[in-house]
Amino acid sequence: MIPIKVAGPTPSEPRSPATTALQYLKPGALNLTALPPLSLYIHFPWCVRKCPYCDFNSHEAKGELPEKEYLDAVRLDLEQSLPMIWGRKIHTVFIGGGTPSLMSAAGLDRLLSDVRTLLPLEIGAEITMEANPGTFEAERFKSYRDSGINRLSIGIQSFNGAHLKALGRIHDETEALRAVEIARSTFDNFNLDLMFALPGQTLEQAQRDLQTAMSFAPPHLSMYHLTMEPNTVFAKYPPALPDDDLSADMQDMILAATSASGYQHYEVSAYAKAGKQAKHNLNYWGFGDYLGIGAGAHSKISFPHRVLRQARYKQPNSFMEAARRGNPVQEEHEIARADMGFEFMLNTLRLVDGFDPNLFGERTGMNISAIGKQLNEAEAKGLLYRDHKLIRPTELGQRFLNDLQEMFLAG
Repeated sequence: MIPIKVAGPTPSEPRSPATTALQYLKPGALNLTALPPLSLYIHFPWCVRKCPYCDFNSHEAKGELPEKEYLDAVRLDLEQSLPMIWGRKIHTVFIGGGTPSLMSAAGLDRLLSDVRTLLPLEIGAEITMEANPGTFEAERFKSYRDSGINRLSIGIQSFNGAHLKALGRIHDETEALRAVEIARSTFDNFNLDLMFALPGQTLEQAQRDLQTAMSFAPPHLSMYHLTMEPNTVFAKYPPALPDDDLSADMQDMILAATSASGYQHYEVSAYAKAGKQAKHNLNYWGFGDYLGIGAGAHSKISFPHRVLRQARYKQPNSFMEAARRGNPVQEEHEIARADMGFEFMLNTLRLVDGFDPNLFGERTGMNISAIGKQLNEAEAKGLLYRDHKLIRPTELGQRFLNDLQEMFLAG
């Protein structure tokens, strides 16, 4: 997709709030009758060690982290972004990384204090923090909770020591179990991230990982198929992975076991107890808006006549310097009208139960007839079910989700 650059100051230049607001409120190619819910994403870019499969914006921590300088820059980033979201309430907050649980208790408290000072948070807003085993200290996590974190997402990946080593994780199985115990005793709402189709993994081992996770009765589970992402160590030196048939058997096992234990499969990789779906991620998958602040963070912000995407500078030092200069946004473009259907379907097709067709018009400012041809083709191939109240991927569409999503790419 070719980005359409927005008129006005270039991303490297400081810009005044008045100029910014007027620039985005000008007439454009779309006509949104209402703005979608708005979430806040905050990126903490450091990890103890970069995992060989990871393609997120994470940087190995070397020496003492410049926590204060980084949090100063995050506050500046947030302050400089306010004109784009004046008057809009924040429904959810997600602090991701990297490994945000490397942050000190005082640093996290300061961060959430800044957020509350500058933004109107919805009462009872879901505030999630990512954490990795190997960084768990019971007292620190109690402090996180006291500062306002009410949902924890733990990157377990596996409870098998050999598989953790193969994945380059810094924790072992004992630390994984301890992390879940601390989370369960500290937070009412938490998620466990697991991966399957790991190097050398058998169906029985994948089942054991899942059963171990479910023995803690987590309100939410995320089950990710290991993939070889570009520009990772695994992409350059790929390990031997289970074949497609074994991977499919693992997927079938996960669906059956989670269902039997009372989990609803509501998104491609997400399983939740009743009422415990991830509100922040549901907003992403419903093509809602999100302001992303911090190094490498991405934003999607809607205005009455356009939808804007932004990306911050990825390198922490570059981000901090750019924030001090007055604009940490490195890239910025409007979503072209021709690309809007694909962008919407790329997200919403991840929802197992689908979406109301009226949502398309609400979130894109376009009539659903704009993607009518692709909908017909997907339905004819058995990848999609639709009626006047619902559009959702079929079971076959879920299995071949990438193929289904690609059908909505602009020609």
